[in-house]
Order: sequence, then structure tokens, then C-alpha cells
Amino acid sequence: MELHQLRCFVAAAEQLHFGRAAQQLQMLPSAFGRHIRLLEEDLGTRLFARTTRAVALTEDGALLLREARAILSRVAAVETNLRNRSRSAGARQLKVGAIDSAAAGLMPPLLRDFRATYPDVSVLLQEEKTVRLLPKLLSGAIDLAFVRPPEKMDRRLECEHLLMETAVVALPQRHALARRKWLALADIADQPMIVPDRRSRPHSHDLTMKLFEQARRTPRIAQLAEEKQTIVNMVAAGLGIAVVPRWTSRLAVAGVRFVPLKLKRVGAVGRLPLAAAWLRGSRDPLRDALLSILAKRLESYAKGA
Repeated sequence: MELHQLRCFVAAAEQLHFGRAAQQLQMLPSAFGRHIRLLEEDLGTRLFARTTRAVALTEDGALLLREARAILSRVAAVETNLRNRSRSAGARQLKVGAIDSAAAGLMPPLLRDFRATYPDVSVLLQEEKTVRLLPKLLSGAIDLAFVRPPEKMDRRLECEHLLMETAVVALPQRHALARRKWLALADIADQPMIVPDRRSRPHSHDLTMKLFEQARRTPRIAQLAEEKQTIVNMVAAGLGIAVVPRWTSRLAVAGVRFVPLKLKRVGAVGRLPLAAAWLRGSRDPLRDALLSILAKRLESYAKGA
């Protein structure tokens, strides 16, 4: 019986729906179901009564749910206590995760201001996708993450909305539209588009798709890609154009020009949420100090978003 299996079991027991529970933990349904099956095999009992229409806890499942919650709560308390002891003993280190556009746009000024006040603190920055950063928060591998918040955040995590990042169009530098001061969606409606894979970057994928949907257009998807850097490199190679978060324009790629996207309607469509996330109930003076600086200066940081 492993801790990750228990976390999967508790999520499934609370949701009573394997698909929603897998989404909550940012896992593929097949991998999630495998963990539940292995846990049942290890314990030698069925934890769920499953039909084609419903999922319910068995008597053994209800017993395990009480025990699993207590175990996971105790594990979280031990992890927090050890991290705090390490900090108080003189280990001045903060581990921060950030999605690529936040790593390019938010982190440089935030770390500059943080280090001006805490010059002896070492900040380790990990650049990853949201789907990989949230499990790292839960495991204690990082202390804080700047992410695109999922529709349903794991209840073990605290989440604070920061800002909405606007969109720009990445074009090859010699493209006829690259000389424009701004572009409307109608200007790019017939262009081949490079779009992020939704499985790994749902927010960035939907940024393009919902913009076209709102304009009652169908995008010409020429290529799917996973990493923003890869997408921008593909634009430079002339494989298509891309709608990307504004902070992506800070990635240094020769042969690419970023042009603001002007929308007829101002709203959530065409903008991407950025949030700070951390382990709920945890105490961390260094993390809180970084968040305090962020709260005071967020308005100035957000000007470039």
C-alpha cells in the first residue's frame, strides 16, 4: 500500500467518479484506475462497488476512507514539521515552480525584488507545466507554484488568483502580417496555426480554440506541439503562426515577431489565468515572504501581461 495509491483512493471516494478524481489529481484515467486496482489487490478486498452508472464505497472502502484520511493528514503534518525544522536550522532555500510564460515574465522581477530583501536565501526555480507542478506541491518537492489553475483544484492545495495574461500572435518575421501594430482574429483566420496539445496544456490549447469559436471560425491547425519554446521555434521555421500568452514574447527566438491581438469583446476568452498555489495548512516563512512581496508589487508586474 503506497501513499499515492491512498491519495487516489481518497479522491475517488470523495468524488465517487473515477474520471473526475483522475482529473483532480492531474492523472490519465488509465493510470488512475491502475492505482485503485493495485490497492484493491494489495489489500485483498473490493473498495468500490462499480456499475455502468454509479460508483459506491463498499463497507471495507468506507473503513479505509477514515483511516486513509488520517494517514494522509499525519503525513502532511510530518512533512511540514520537517521542512520547518530544516528552515529554522539554517537551511535558507525556497523551491518554486512556474509555467513557462510566468518563468519568463513574472519570475525575473519577483526574484530580483525578493533577493533585494533576502540576499542569503537560495531560490531554486523549476519550469514545468501545471499538470506536473501540482503533484510536486503535494509531494513537497516544491514549496510554491505559479500555474494555470485547473477547473477543480485539489482541496489539499491553496490557490490564489493573480492576474489574467493577455494574448499575442507569434509570426515569422518576414510574414506579411508581422509589420502590423496589432491584429484582429479575422486577419489570422485563414492562417495555418500551431496549437499546444490539450492533454498537457489545456489552457493554452483552449486559448486558440475558444477565440476562434467566439468568432464562429474554425482554425486551420497545421501542427500540434507541447512546449512553448518548440511552438515559437516552429513559427520561426515558417510552419505556421501561433496565439500565445503575452509573456511568451520574452523568449528569445530569432526570426519571430509578436503582434498584439485586438479583440472585439473583452472578457475571459483571449486571456489566461495565472495563480499561485501551495500546500493548504502548511507554514513556510520564506514562501509567505515571497507572496507578500508579490502582493505589494503585483500591479507593476502585471503591466507586461
